[in-house]
Amino acid sequence: MDVVPLSPPAPLAIASAAALDALAAEAWLLEPPPPHERKGILRDEAALLIDRLLSRVARGHGALEIAIGRGLAALADRDGAMRFGYASVGDYARERLGIAASTAQKLVRLARALRDRPLLADAVRRGEVSARKAETVLPVARGEAEARWVSIARTETVRALAAAVRAEAAAEAKADEEPRERVSLQLTPAGRAKLDEAMALAGKVLGATAPRWQRLEAICEEFLGAHPVEALSDGGDEVTDEGVLRGPAAEWFEAARAGLEEEYGRWAFLGAVAPVEAEVSAELDGGADVRVDEELRRLAAMRDRWDALVGHLGLLLRTLRLWRDMGFASFGHYCEERLGMATRTVQQRVQLERRLYALPALEQAMRDGRVSYEQARLVAEVADDLTTEDWIRRAEGTTCIALRREIEAEQEAQMCARAELDLRVPRRVGRLLDEAFRAARAAADRWLTPAECLERMAEHFISTWKPALAERSTPQRRALARDGGLCQVPGCSRAAVHAHHVVYRSRGGGDDPANLASLCAAHHLRGVHGGLVEVRGVAPDRLTWRLGARDPTRSLD
Repeated sequence: MDVVPLSPPAPLAIASAAALDALAAEAWLLEPPPPHERKGILRDEAALLIDRLLSRVARGHGALEIAIGRGLAALADRDGAMRFGYASVGDYARERLGIAASTAQKLVRLARALRDRPLLADAVRRGEVSARKAETVLPVARGEAEARWVSIARTETVRALAAAVRAEAAAEAKADEEPRERVSLQLTPAGRAKLDEAMALAGKVLGATAPRWQRLEAICEEFLGAHPVEALSDGGDEVTDEGVLRGPAAEWFEAARAGLEEEYGRWAFLGAVAPVEAEVSAELDGGADVRVDEELRRLAAMRDRWDALVGHLGLLLRTLRLWRDMGFASFGHYCEERLGMATRTVQQRVQLERRLYALPALEQAMRDGRVSYEQARLVAEVADDLTTEDWIRRAEGTTCIALRREIEAEQEAQMCARAELDLRVPRRVGRLLDEAFRAARAAADRWLTPAECLERMAEHFISTWKPALAERSTPQRRALARDGGLCQVPGCSRAAVHAHHVVYRSRGGGDDPANLASLCAAHHLRGVHGGLVEVRGVAPDRLTWRLGARDPTRSLD
């Protein structure tokens, strides 16, 4: 990597477009080193340079998310998302702002929690306390104790804060997301067919939007309920997705982090990162829904540019493993302590940036506004040099949730053709699957392959639930089955529970399939019958939708 001498980035008073331009002008001069280049040259200089840029970008990114969270919370409180045709603020954020629904929900939770903690909220808004630190002290920063915890959060590390909170609350801190592991099994064609039927039945029990790992969990639990086995003791270490040990080694890793904090003087040699204030418009709290939406879209567009810088600089730092040179125990340790960001948040942006280097057409499509950040992230998972343009065109003409379902359907079809099961599941589901395999072998009183175990579990689930779920066929139920049990409103991620008559019965509409569209309760009762959603045409694939009151830009075919 060519290290160009640059002046230290100017302090940011607020996460503005001008501040972003100044940082971007310096950041994009740096490029990942080619494979043939020696990576040991000028490491100290590179580490200091990238850290100065990345830490400032992280603070600006965090300030924007605080402002976006307040606006999303305001919409959520008064069901404002339905004003634009969305059943939830998560769907609104994903489709209209290009922000993942899970991220939006997390920002709303933080914004709501800060309302009851005015001192902490002010410190977060001013950038004096990162969102990561705020989330850590939320359980204890209440009432008279709030001022003390805000003061501690301004100076302590995330690790020290978590330890202090655990000591006071006498409870373990909850991780952002449970680590996942891969389950991959080769099945026979007959076994794959049985598993598909069991998965479909589990979807009826749990709901059409239940992910495949959750359906597999239900199949395991049903089998273990009928064939109980004694659970194995587990006193060993576990390895998380970050390569960090849990269990008996967790204390060792905690001690290592504490030791590095002391040895490097809390990394004072890197220099203090000046706080960046969140730009919170009065419109975000008390403005009309339309004005809140305009402000959120402006902030989201700016956030996309900050995201790109986080990914670019994070990729440089991780590729060169410069966090080691700066005295951090892991890349995740650096993200939490220095950047004030969740490790997974940075890793997602780094992974997308890595894929964009391999798929320049996708990067250009993002810059041209053809696809949103969330759409690009989905396309990057499946596209290659030959299919990138095709996936971009498909993404342009559909919603994020429809694109994700399309990708999942293609991947599922490929697995079916190969007669295999391949998915990532939470670690607890992986353990449950192991227990169910032991139970299947115990019930058979002989050794069974994993594929044979899974086939027997599927057979048991089918024999248990197929008779229980048998129901009289009606036009409404046939319409729900035709639509996969999913709400047909563009951008909706919910399961369908009602079959809506496109032409009302009162106007002569009948129960024929072409006149029935599957909708979730929110879109049916508050959307259609509340005048915020309108549908015309022929079901299922020739429907025209108008989403939101007096907003013709949201009409979709």
